[in-house]
Amino acid sequence: MIDQRAIASTLTLPPLENGDKLTRIEFERRYHAMPQVKKAELIEGIVYMASPLRLRKHGEPHARSMTWLGNYWAATPGVGLADNTTVRLDTDNEPQPDALLRIERGGQSYISDDDYVEGAPELIVEIAASTASIDLHDKLNVYRRNQVQEYLVWRVYDQQFDWFRLQEGDYIQLEPNENGIICSEIFPGLWLKQSALLAGDLAKVLEIVQQGIATTEHQMFVKSLSRE
Repeated sequence: MIDQRAIASTLTLPPLENGDKLTRIEFERRYHAMPQVKKAELIEGIVYMASPLRLRKHGEPHARSMTWLGNYWAATPGVGLADNTTVRLDTDNEPQPDALLRIERGGQSYISDDDYVEGAPELIVEIAASTASIDLHDKLNVYRRNQVQEYLVWRVYDQQFDWFRLQEGDYIQLEPNENGIICSEIFPGLWLKQSALLAGDLAKVLEIVQQGIATTEHQMFVKSLSRE
């Protein structure tokens, strides 16, 4: 039997709008009722809706990041990669990060019965062009408070790549080593030549991550994941 009251409720549900102050439950109800909306986030109880995404300011940087992370994912059983996926962090925060990397068993997050990520992934990536002020302030504080262990922000307009690591409740910025490579402290073997990534030199990016994957540390990490 069709529930006419449920239909009427859906039809009268207000649309999501930038700046709305909502609970996470109400945010999800309105988001589900607007299938035409591809990206909306709840940050500290406030709704943020994405502007149209430009090729060089978002699309290409996003693709480079996913290519790099995807190579690591393919070589690391027990690690999960997701693209533009909603994350239920807490009662006031439901972001949709550009990329996330998580430990599938024994990690900080899990997949809910309705197929959402619940809890903090170990690593989150955001491509920050028009959203830089949010990504480097409100989101940074939300991710820090919820124990996201590593937070990567590509500041497209500045041509900079920030890699933050959570230490003693605060984010510190990881610096490249003498070879210009940043190495994850959570995902052994996840190495990045950030100058190559920024320049679009994917061959070099993949060469470096393959070097990381070939290390003993990465092999030991994979074995530890298989025992979880």
